[in-house]
Amino acid sequence: MRTISIMFTAIFALLTCKSISQDNPVTPPVSFYQLEFTSITGQPVQFETLKGKKVLIVNTASKCGFTPQFKDLEALAERYKDNLVVIGFPSNDFGGQDPGSNQEIQEFCQLNYGVTFLMMSKSIVKGNEKNPVFQWLTTKTENGWNEAEPSWNFCKYLIDETGRLVGFYPSKVNPLSDEIVKRIDL
Repeated sequence: MRTISIMFTAIFALLTCKSISQDNPVTPPVSFYQLEFTSITGQPVQFETLKGKKVLIVNTASKCGFTPQFKDLEALAERYKDNLVVIGFPSNDFGGQDPGSNQEIQEFCQLNYGVTFLMMSKSIVKGNEKNPVFQWLTTKTENGWNEAEPSWNFCKYLIDETGRLVGFYPSKVNPLSDEIVKRIDL
């Protein structure tokens, strides 16, 4: 029964979640650059060091139907390495699809997909206990307009080079899609 429930939740999320973006980005009430988080290797990452670059934040999982997107995220990070930072946030929030430790997740991503982009420590990305980065991404009073939480693994949030949230893309939107690439090229 649990498997059926998980499958229904995944299908519902895919069917109901749509990309949203800001054509006229607003300055967020809370600065993106005030945020910080711990990398998958335990190092603190100050988001103020990302000023001047676009940032694509993705909630990831190692055992998901969308897991092959790691390959495309790595290709995107390499293609735009001079002006884009891709950041993965592993989470076990959806169907228990990332049960491993930080070390296991890091090894999996490197061995299977050659991931070199920044990965953060495993955390919660939805609900009342979500990490501070996803709190900012999903709270209108902090980011200026968006309240969409991840509906499944591999949802994507795009921040422009001035720290404004400019887009949300559901799991089904591939990282190399025209929808995302055109927004990065702006």
